[in-house]
Amino acid sequence: MSDPAIDRGALLTEQPNPASAELDQLDTLALVELFCEEDRKPQQAVAAAAAQLAQAVDAISARLGQGGRLFYIGAGTSGRLGVLDAAECPPTFCSEPELVQGVLAGGAPALLRSSEGLEDLRGAGRADLLERGFSAADALVGIAAGGTTPYVLGALELAQELGALAIALACVPADQAPMPCEIDIRLLTGPELLTGSTRLKAGTATKMALNILSTGVMVRLGKVHGNRMVDVAVTNSKLEDRALRILRDLAGVERALGSRMLQEAGGSVKRALLMAQHDISATEAAARLRQAGGRLRQALHLRPSPPPGDPSRER
Repeated sequence: MSDPAIDRGALLTEQPNPASAELDQLDTLALVELFCEEDRKPQQAVAAAAAQLAQAVDAISARLGQGGRLFYIGAGTSGRLGVLDAAECPPTFCSEPELVQGVLAGGAPALLRSSEGLEDLRGAGRADLLERGFSAADALVGIAAGGTTPYVLGALELAQELGALAIALACVPADQAPMPCEIDIRLLTGPELLTGSTRLKAGTATKMALNILSTGVMVRLGKVHGNRMVDVAVTNSKLEDRALRILRDLAGVERALGSRMLQEAGGSVKRALLMAQHDISATEAAARLRQAGGRLRQALHLRPSPPPGDPSRER
């Protein structure tokens, strides 16, 4: 049900866009060109929120570094974008599926069939998080383009009650729609070309922001070396080819040798790179990575372990 205290018609995302007042009268090329022009605004909106995004990356990384998890929660387009970003983390960064989770009002069926009425259930967001064991150790990004979604607000309230990290992400000014949070990210993309259709510019800006959050967090957690996905999960031929190119480019390993090293390393690009750079076994490479907390750059600079029986091992 609608909250009578909120004038949704006054929200920035609900305002009519003067540029598209005659949208149905435009010829097709003009319509496409108008969309292209308006779609510059999401990039500007994300850039304007850079400081808040950086704060969120650092705060989420700190939680995950201590064993916490990252949850995205939303309804409709906002929720689907969160699920998409979460689903892409394991194949990209070889992260555990539980590390980054997307929670969508209506669950999996709502990915394919709209169930927008569920967003009005303030208690449902709380219940869905608790069902997944959400706790004080975790971080939550509540995504609501208009900033008024009860499902998301209830979830953010729960996060604050538990002492979890609560981050709000919306496309309206904070004074139009306050959200309970520690970090408030506002992506002000302006009125949509199709009035109120936040799957357009607001959705584009949201996807960009989530790209930054998840990638930035994984960089901070040591899952990236330079700009290479060294924690990529080698699960198909495309990803195997990418892994072999990483070994070639970073360690000068030719394809045949790289394939053998990857097999010995159990598909781990990090272990194979250490093996190539320091001429060590997969077991030693794994030990160095554990000592470096999984961070390849630090592992590359660790001194080799003395052989068994060497007196220096006791020092």
